[in-house]
Amino acid sequence: MFTASRARPVLLAVSSGGGHWVQLQRLSAAFDGAEVHYATTDPSAAEATKAGRVHVYPDANKDTPLRLMLCLVRLAWIVLRVRPDVVISTGAAGGFLAIRLARVLGARTMFIDSIANARELSISARLALGVADRVLSQWPRVAELSGAEYRGAVL
Repeated sequence: MFTASRARPVLLAVSSGGGHWVQLQRLSAAFDGAEVHYATTDPSAAEATKAGRVHVYPDANKDTPLRLMLCLVRLAWIVLRVRPDVVISTGAAGGFLAIRLARVLGARTMFIDSIANARELSISARLALGVADRVLSQWPRVAELSGAEYRGAVL
């Protein structure tokens, strides 16, 4: 999707708040050279972000179907507006949805499951296995059992 008409690739980094956001921020040095947009459920994250634009979407999960629909609509708007070449997510549900939407536009995608998932992949990571270009676990054994890849830990 990256074309010569863009000076640099556009990256959308997506995560919910809390630990997912902390892990995503730890990866920010890897985004150098890209036009970075962040999407998160935490409205206060903009103050904590050194560079890039921050978009906010509603937090949701499988137990909140109405909010999940609102989350999907907001993320669709963000993905359509940003038109990312790459989407990276550290979870959770919103990250999977952004990856799913961005794949329709031809973006390359990666889902990095939370370090907290030491026994099995999260629901979002399991769903991402069938959609994302890469799904990473931060635990070698979880990666081995799930079909995800292990490339080390973020924290």
